[in-house]
Amino acid sequence: MATHSGRVAVVLPPREGFATGAVGAIGLQVAALASPDDVIVGPPLAGPSLLPGHEYRPVRPGLWPPGGRGLRYAATVTRVVTDIAPAVVEVHNRPDIAHHVARGRPGQKMLLVLHNDPQGMRGADTPALRAALLSRMAVACVSGWVRQRFAEGLPADAAQWIGLSPNGMNTPAAVLPQSARGRVVLFAGRVVADKGADLFVDACERLGPAHPGWRFVMIGADRFRKDAPATPFLNALAPRARAAGVEMAGYRPHADVLDAMAQAAIVVVPSRWPEPFGLTALEAMAAGAALVAAPMGGLPEVVGDGGILCAPEPVAGLAQAIGTLMDDVAARAALGGRGRARAARFSVEHARACRAAQRLAALRGGGG
Repeated sequence: MATHSGRVAVVLPPREGFATGAVGAIGLQVAALASPDDVIVGPPLAGPSLLPGHEYRPVRPGLWPPGGRGLRYAATVTRVVTDIAPAVVEVHNRPDIAHHVARGRPGQKMLLVLHNDPQGMRGADTPALRAALLSRMAVACVSGWVRQRFAEGLPADAAQWIGLSPNGMNTPAAVLPQSARGRVVLFAGRVVADKGADLFVDACERLGPAHPGWRFVMIGADRFRKDAPATPFLNALAPRARAAGVEMAGYRPHADVLDAMAQAAIVVVPSRWPEPFGLTALEAMAAGAALVAAPMGGLPEVVGDGGILCAPEPVAGLAQAIGTLMDDVAARAALGGRGRARAARFSVEHARACRAAQRLAALRGGGG
């Protein structure tokens, strides 16, 4: 993947895990796309690293400078980066940290990789701040939707300077055919309102009586870790899920989630919020499951014809889309096949090539 000499310091957000038992989507992608020359910079590990033997520099903020924890994290990152002296600093999802490092290291070549809507981020929430980022560093987005959100309010020619660096994953060489899969409808992700966890439960409540023998399973918690708190949303949803016959499995390691997708007949991604990319949908398609996903944010770009795009509200429409697949194994098989073909477009190799190109762009023009 490396297309230049020198190391790359890859900076994680302050709450992003990088351990096998505590990791989110950003950490998973950093690990998947890592180059041998990468030095991962992030919070102290909460368990075994995702990349054993790979250099990891923990960030332990002190009491200086005065201010919030985010500022102290950024200041400590800058000191760690100075010690590493990398060719490129690649900051993930934190424009404010990127600003801080750029100010502290004049001339440092930098790449900011955005995984979420920049208009909701400190340091990128106004056109002036986004323009300042573009003037100081290379910027890459995981989807066209995120790219469009970054470009809003900027001059028309600014879009050409905003790169694309999509997520990627390895598509298994073979998967279970639909005829061999369990009759399971699966939700996998954070159990929060934005992800439509309650809409999934409501849809299952409608579907259960007409589909005996089917199971409805929800994997996830409020956070991507085994000690995730029991939030008011979760506490309110649990009795509704039990009444609807939905099994709430709680947090499971990422490998277990992929295994569940590989055996489920249908995976549902009923997000209310505009998903910036939709990694869960990509994983479901790669696993050969029949996918039902919301047409929100970057999901249509990822899903294409590899899944059914269905608005999750009103829930009657969501239930109908799921139920149609439950009743038709041939339709599930056809959709699963299209999903695998679609997922192949987002291979790790392609994602690494895109990231390498963005790093090279940073080296040639960013941070100057």
